[in-house]
Amino acid sequence: MGDSTATADLDVALEKHRTELTGYCYRMLGSSFEAEDAVQDTLVRAWRSYEKFEGRSSLRSWLYRIATNVCLDMLTAGNKRARPMDLTESTPLAQAALSPRPDSTWLEPMPDARVLPAVQDPAEAAVAKETVRLAFMAALQQLPPKQRAVLILREVLAWKASEVAELLGTTVASVNSALQRARATLAERADAGPEGMVSDPMDEEQQKLLERYVEAFEGYDMTALTALLHEDAIMTMPPFDLWLRGTADITGFMTTLGASCARSRLLPVQANGLPAFAHYKPDPEQGGFSPWAVQVLEISEGRITGFHCFLDVQRWFPLFGLPLRLEGEPGQIQKCP
Repeated sequence: MGDSTATADLDVALEKHRTELTGYCYRMLGSSFEAEDAVQDTLVRAWRSYEKFEGRSSLRSWLYRIATNVCLDMLTAGNKRARPMDLTESTPLAQAALSPRPDSTWLEPMPDARVLPAVQDPAEAAVAKETVRLAFMAALQQLPPKQRAVLILREVLAWKASEVAELLGTTVASVNSALQRARATLAERADAGPEGMVSDPMDEEQQKLLERYVEAFEGYDMTALTALLHEDAIMTMPPFDLWLRGTADITGFMTTLGASCARSRLLPVQANGLPAFAHYKPDPEQGGFSPWAVQVLEISEGRITGFHCFLDVQRWFPLFGLPLRLEGEPGQIQKCP
């Protein structure tokens, strides 16, 4: 009974850290599923080697050390996940072609609940959200793995340089040097800072903007949508490398190649610390609505500046706990269970 109780207590103690470890691994790897695999590997390794844990550091620090090693091992292949605009120039609508790239190419979306632990301090919660937003995540992926770990541990998680040095088995001077280089790299990226100034919680103006967006999108009203988009707004559609810039090309795409999305339905979700929606489009064969994309929006100064559609619904909708079908007819909005 004693052994089983100790095992249960250890399971609880380890599980308590799952969300924050997933957030750390997600920032390191840029992949929702790889992050969850890395955390599971971390917890299994910790469970198996717990008898060797000497308690010289906290359990949390020990878990971060294991997670860091797991992530560094996974990053030895050198793959840098990216957004479409990190890889190619924007494509004029007249030349638009949907060319997919492998899943491993792309920075992936992540539900807030899986990476953002509940905290009491609103300022701390806001910082946590800023550091999983798409632009910041994309910037992190440009850093060498160890610089990435240093920046996340020091700037995001507010560890002391001495704590990071101990975790990485290096010196404080080396940690400070890596942090300086990482900061310099991020400073070169205009979009790597707090993205779009989305309030947390969103203010009344931003809420109304999203309400108008849902109304315009579900009504497929391009005039209304144009009024909500920044003139240089960006639309992306991973796994396709195509991306569009500007209201004319975005709405032009939606009324041509994307015309089947007319009369769609949007259900709100929470992703990457940003406003997001599950997009269902009409199913002409079976009726009702079938899943099409997880949309993640970026907002700045009262306009939508980014419109990112992640199309691999067989992966994303289960991850977000979303149904793979909505019943009803166009004009009837069914709430997500």
